[in-house]
Amino acid sequence: MVSKVRSMGLGGINGFEVSVECFLSSGLPNFDIVGLPDAAVKEARERVRAATKTCGMGFPISRITVNLAPADTRKAGTVYDLPVMLGILAASGSIKPLPEDAAFFGELSLTGELRHVPGSLPMALCAQRLGIKELFVPADNAAEASYASGVTVYPVAHVSQIIDHLNGFNKIAAMLATDPVATIGTGLDFADVKGQENVKRALEVAAAGGHNILLTGPPGAGKSMMAKRLPSILPDMSREEMLETTEIYSVSGFTSRKEPIISTRPFRSPHHTVSAPAIAGGTSNPKPGEISLAHNGVLFLDEMPEFGRSVLESLRQPLEDGEVTISRAAASITYPSRFMLVCAMNPCKCGWHGHHSERCICSDLSIKKYSERLSGPLLDRIDIFIETPSLEYEQLRSSQRGESSAQIRLRVNKARDSQRERYMYNDFKCNAHIASKELEKYCELSPECERLMADAFNKLNMTARSYDRTLRVARTISDLALSDSITPTHLAEAIQYRNTISN
Repeated sequence: MVSKVRSMGLGGINGFEVSVECFLSSGLPNFDIVGLPDAAVKEARERVRAATKTCGMGFPISRITVNLAPADTRKAGTVYDLPVMLGILAASGSIKPLPEDAAFFGELSLTGELRHVPGSLPMALCAQRLGIKELFVPADNAAEASYASGVTVYPVAHVSQIIDHLNGFNKIAAMLATDPVATIGTGLDFADVKGQENVKRALEVAAAGGHNILLTGPPGAGKSMMAKRLPSILPDMSREEMLETTEIYSVSGFTSRKEPIISTRPFRSPHHTVSAPAIAGGTSNPKPGEISLAHNGVLFLDEMPEFGRSVLESLRQPLEDGEVTISRAAASITYPSRFMLVCAMNPCKCGWHGHHSERCICSDLSIKKYSERLSGPLLDRIDIFIETPSLEYEQLRSSQRGESSAQIRLRVNKARDSQRERYMYNDFKCNAHIASKELEKYCELSPECERLMADAFNKLNMTARSYDRTLRVARTISDLALSDSITPTHLAEAIQYRNTISN
């Protein structure tokens, strides 16, 4: 007898339907799984056999063939344990035929308990697109899967529960769907920062428009301290952004029953010894890297010149395209990577070049080599350059508190709301991502601004890319000022943010 069970699989962060076909025939007892399964899928044979017996159900003594269709697509992981078991029981007549509008996935323990599996949200969203009405998942995955609207999610803790449910008694209570609520990323506050008003203003502009920013200055000036407070002023995540980010974290295995949804903008801060595959994504079975884990959030590179050249250059294409394609022998997978790059660096190896104390011990050649660790094309992709001066004693001892993160965040949210409304019918949602062909429409310059821009373009030796990025920053500054158009004041501030390392 043949039975079919609908299940789901993962390719990158995209789910796809898998039909689990089970065939029982006469002959010597055997159990085969076909359809390009990996080692974890093949090992399902022993988990299914043990779980079936420990739950008090007879395991059929016959030749069992399980096909995972489509057979030309590689299957990986332990998500097929549950549908394989149900398919065998249905084919042997131990349970009723399974409903056609239901899908199942989950890992089995040897005692019949269902365990958490990665990727439940992307699989649930795929089930929603396919019109599947019911989804049976491990109890630890149910909260995450319930964010897929239009699908009734049933949390299953043990196989006996689902058997009773399918046989028509002791029905499982469906998981109640809730709307995710955005949260603030950190308890750190800009009110604790002494001085540095220009730097705080630059970070506010960067947060409001999603712009890349580079902080330069001597040791102890507060570059890292302020960068780590950036999450406290980032705009609220939309529901779409929360689901996009959660898909990536779910596939990476970073979601749990207690934290089923990513409601805070990510802030990733890898060590400078990180490898290029760890940044971009890799291994033989391609997984998301740091740039994808920072999607819709921040990637912070502290002491940027200390990172390997290959690591830094691997950022260039994702910064432009908002996605990264990882090609390996097993697969070629594209992950989203629309992140905000925040960098900090010293002006030289010892960190004191240009300081009024004149204690820099670096030679001119050493300073040149240090700055050359950052390529021109990479610097050209940074929107804002800001110098972070060291504090004077009077500033450090001042008891006056600065503006709080809550006050700054209020302005940032207002600016981002106006951007979402303005770009409602576009693929981009914030100023940093305005398409080049749309700049003339959304960043229109008055004759006075045109003259100012032309003068800056020639004096600062701007490229076409840096010209575009300056216009985007000017648009953000005007949004913070609640202005409908870019004025010379807004443009002048945007231009000054390019007049540092980049030139």
